[in-house]
Amino acid sequence: MKDLHKELLFWYQSNGRHQLPWRNTENIYHIYLSEIMLQQTQVSRVKSEYYPNFLEKFPSLEILAKASEDDVLSAWSGLGYYSRARNLQKTAQLMPSSLPNTQEELIKLPGIGRYTASAICSFGHNQNIPVVDTNIARVIKRHFALLNPTDKTIWEYAKSFVNSQEPRHHNLALMDLGSLICLPKKPLCQECPLKSKCQGKEEPELYTQTKKKVYESLELFYGVYIKNNSIALQISKERMYKNMLVLPTIDPIEENFLGSFKHSYTKYRLNVNLYSLDNIDDDIVWVNLEEFDSAPISSLTKKAQKYFKNFNME
Repeated sequence: MKDLHKELLFWYQSNGRHQLPWRNTENIYHIYLSEIMLQQTQVSRVKSEYYPNFLEKFPSLEILAKASEDDVLSAWSGLGYYSRARNLQKTAQLMPSSLPNTQEELIKLPGIGRYTASAICSFGHNQNIPVVDTNIARVIKRHFALLNPTDKTIWEYAKSFVNSQEPRHHNLALMDLGSLICLPKKPLCQECPLKSKCQGKEEPELYTQTKKKVYESLELFYGVYIKNNSIALQISKERMYKNMLVLPTIDPIEENFLGSFKHSYTKYRLNVNLYSLDNIDDDIVWVNLEEFDSAPISSLTKKAQKYFKNFNME
C-alpha cells in the first residue's frame, strides 16, 4: 500500500491539476463554493467564469448572507440547479463567520451531503478521511474489481485506501486520476500509476457499467412581449426555476410563432416554442433588454434571447 501511495503522489506531482484556484487557497469558503459549483458543471466553466465572478460579488460568507436572493441567483444564472445557490446562501446565513470543521456538523447544513462535507474536511483541513466523487468511485471500483458495489462499499474501500500521511493530496490525486487517466471509456491503463496492483485492468469497463438514463420529454410554450426596449417576464413558481424570472407561459397562436429550441434540465429534455404577444394581462416584471444578462433569469430564458434580441414591438 505504501508503494502505491508513493506512486500515486509522484504521478500527481507531475500531472495533477495544480493550477485550479480552489486548490491554491486555505480559505474554507472558497473551497466550499468550488465544491458546490462543480456539482453538475464542467471544471473549465467554473474556473474561467463563475467562480471568480461569484467571489468578486460575494467575497465572504458574511457578505453572501446579507445579499438579496435576486443578486445571488443572478450571479448563478447559467449554472443551472438553482437550489444549489439558494442552499449556499442559507448556509451562509446560518454560518456567516465560518463553517464547521467536522463532517457531522457540515452535513447538517443546507445542500451539504457526505461528499461535499468530506471534500471540505479533506481539501480544507487535510483531515484523514476519504472523498468519493464520480471519478474517485470509478478508480476504486476498477482498482479493487468491485462489481456493482453499493455506495457504502465504495466508501469503505476508499477509507481503507487513504494515505494517512497525505490525505488531502491523496484524494486530489485520485480525483485527477479518474478525470485524466481512468476514463469512463477507453481508460489509459498503461499510464496509470496504480496499474501494478489494479485488479480490474483487464476488463476496466466491466466495473463501471451504468444503467442508461431515461429522460422525460416536455413541450413548453412561452410568449415574448417587448415594449419600450423592455421585456415582460414572470417570477416562476414552478420547481424547475423557482423564484427566477422566466418568459410567461401561453397558449400558442401559430401565426405568431418565432422559433423553437432544445434545452436540457436534470431528467427533462425540453422542446421550447416561442411566440410573440400583442399584449399581456398577467402579473409581470419588466426588464430592460440592456440589463437582461444581469437579471436573475433562468438558463432557458437566456437561451431564448437570440430569438428576440433583434426583435422589437411597440
